[in-house]
Amino acid sequence: MKAYVAGVGMTRFEKPETRDWQYWDMAREAGSAALADAGITYAEVEQVPVGYCFQPSTAGQRAAYELGLTGVPVYNVNNNCATGSSALMLARQFVEGGVADCVLALGFEKMKRGALGGGADGGDFSTSPVARHYGVMAARHGFEMSPPTAQIFGDAAREHMEKYGTTEAQLAAVGAKNHRHSANNPYAQFQDVYGVDEILAARVVHRPLTKLQCSPTSDGAAAAVVVSERFLERHEPARQAVEIVAQAMTTDTEESFASGSCVDVVGQPMSREAARQVYERSGLGIDDVDVVELHDCFSINELLTYEALGMCEEGESGELVESGATTYGGRWVVNPSGGLISKGHPLGATGIAQVAELVWQLRGEAGPRQVPGARVGLAHNIGLGGAAVVTLLRAAG
Repeated sequence: MKAYVAGVGMTRFEKPETRDWQYWDMAREAGSAALADAGITYAEVEQVPVGYCFQPSTAGQRAAYELGLTGVPVYNVNNNCATGSSALMLARQFVEGGVADCVLALGFEKMKRGALGGGADGGDFSTSPVARHYGVMAARHGFEMSPPTAQIFGDAAREHMEKYGTTEAQLAAVGAKNHRHSANNPYAQFQDVYGVDEILAARVVHRPLTKLQCSPTSDGAAAAVVVSERFLERHEPARQAVEIVAQAMTTDTEESFASGSCVDVVGQPMSREAARQVYERSGLGIDDVDVVELHDCFSINELLTYEALGMCEEGESGELVESGATTYGGRWVVNPSGGLISKGHPLGATGIAQVAELVWQLRGEAGPRQVPGARVGLAHNIGLGGAAVVTLLRAAG
């Protein structure tokens, strides 16, 4: 049975502690928008997977109760930065498996200011779920005093530069592109435009990554209504439904750790395998894709993901972004929303917000950031620890 996204909604992503709201306020705003976009009420929803990382147990219920008290199952999902797309994947599986005809995937996060930690409990990395990942990093690069997440991705950037000659300017070009794109996105946390030189001159977080090529902590929520074909036959949607053509999730394998490389340990092999599965299941390839929302938690991860998705050969991603192939007028438009770097990164909401952007693009509703003629979109969401989710969507008709 096919699954469709019938409605989407999201809040603006905000700098933590700048807006007077709680996570349930965010969820009510995003969830209500998605239901209205689909032209349905909460009473028609049969299952609710909810993604978040930093709120307490059963926060999913507390958030969903803002939309209605109907007694439907609510599932609390936590998969690090891939949490939102994991909730969406559950929604799709419920629909494709015939368990439900209408599912609301909801994701939110209320975060603290400052850099994201490394997942250690009280600073003890021996108890961290990502201790093995940071162990690979420390064995090759040592451990510095910079933020752990920026450090492991920054070390991946150093390896890519050493092996392929990738330049700091090419890394900065990712940030410049995504900040430029976000200027047209009213949901984005940042809407300022920066050139490559300004990004290079910004404060260094962990060499070679500067502040303007690192995703910020954010508050916000996103939601998507996922429905079956028979639901669409019974309910005329308020907007054009978008088909989920294929979706895959992968986790770490031996390849992630065997090389001792941070490029592998931050998830490039997971991303490559998830993309391969999606292409195989859909019969489509990267050349069929028009618009991409990918997980640019740091500029280097956008380059690594170009290679994992098959947009270029290994080591050629710096040249790809520098050529203009991944912005308006190029072969693909990558992160028209501004991506995580500029739109923001509330962990539980990110993966669903990516799909919301693609739904608007594929329906021709993205306004000044519209990708002309977009028919096929790809979302890529990854979490250290690890999980990678790739979703392929196609406009109806």
